[in-house]
Amino acid sequence: MAWDWEKLNQQQQQQKGGVPPQMDDLVKQFRKMKLPGGPLLLLLIAVLYFGSSTFFTIAVDEVGVVQRFGKFVRTTQPGLNFKFPAGIEKVSKVKVRRVYKEEFGFRTVGQSERSRFAASSDENSVSLMLTGDLNVAVVPWIVQYRIKDPYNFLFKVRDVRRLLRDMSEAAMRMVVGDRSINEVITKREEIAIESRELLQKELDQAETGIHVTTIEMKKTNVPGPVQPSFNEVNQAIQQREQMIYQAREDYNKAIPAARGEAERTIKAAEGFALDRVNRAKGDAARFQSLYAEYAKAKDVTKRRMYLESIRDLLPRLGPKIILDESQNNLLPLLNLGTKEGVVK
Repeated sequence: MAWDWEKLNQQQQQQKGGVPPQMDDLVKQFRKMKLPGGPLLLLLIAVLYFGSSTFFTIAVDEVGVVQRFGKFVRTTQPGLNFKFPAGIEKVSKVKVRRVYKEEFGFRTVGQSERSRFAASSDENSVSLMLTGDLNVAVVPWIVQYRIKDPYNFLFKVRDVRRLLRDMSEAAMRMVVGDRSINEVITKREEIAIESRELLQKELDQAETGIHVTTIEMKKTNVPGPVQPSFNEVNQAIQQREQMIYQAREDYNKAIPAARGEAERTIKAAEGFALDRVNRAKGDAARFQSLYAEYAKAKDVTKRRMYLESIRDLLPRLGPKIILDESQNNLLPLLNLGTKEGVVK
């Protein structure tokens, strides 16, 4: 291509003199340039096009899915790779290490130190759920997932994101429907774990190629219009629980004491019965031994029994006077000056 050097020198001199080149001069100069012929230019463009579409680069957090005439042929790893030119093979880059997020019951409208959320009517309808005890709860949550199988993710399901949202909502409603309103509010971690396992099972059966990393439950509550009534119900339940605990405490105090008293009475009665039985057995054994001796020598035994009885009886009678058969008068024997001598 030939340049007009005189014109160029004139422009340089004008620049040195502080006068910039005019646009009309540049357009005229460009028109005077001699370009290559048409076929050569087309060949150059074709070479550049096919060359640029033959080599491609895959980032470290993604893989390349190669299709030949629309059919899957292979998966490429991170780095510089080669393929057939465009029109023959096409590459779809899938980020397999990125964690994606789906929000249910709310929508993030800003990111800052404290996230702000905006809810719409559709999101509210998603978060409203019926619990197992026939109460309505507002249950917002977040599903975080990764792509573990690029082939299934691209070719098995038409709209993977829509299917993920529908299955997530179905799994959460199933788990919440088996629990009471108090469990939904207080046991969010258990609900998140159970719903993640259920959702992952359904996604694997649908061959979506998605791996659910976590399900995060946001603050659950009841709808605003029923919040005062719900608070009153909770207060009544707490009062009921308090009364139940107080009754159980009184029960635990009274019942053991009554059982202890009953046990003590039973033991005392058993001891008394054992004493009486042993005494009766002893008396019976003593009587049988006396009877055996009596049977051997009736006269001697009878006299001995009489003497032993008199020995036991006389000390209990107090002062006594023993008279002979020949004594006819008691007065000489009485001491009339003392009270002990008065015969009653």
